Amino acid sequence: MRPSTLRALQRAAELTRQNRFTEAVLIAEPVILTADRYESAEIRGWLIDHASEFAAETETR
Repeated sequence: MRPSTLRALQRAAELTRQNRFTEAVLIAEPVILTADRYESAEIRGWLIDHASEFAAETETR
């Protein structure tokens, strides 16, 4: 997976935890849609492996 794709997915996970889902989709969707079949498989695996990161809540101070 390209480093830029990984950064986008990580940022989307962070935004999702902050209940900023629309922004998360705006960041992740373009990289998901432009990925070739090999990178798509890597993205799918990353999403499965990191699903809990999208669902976790961030600590509020």
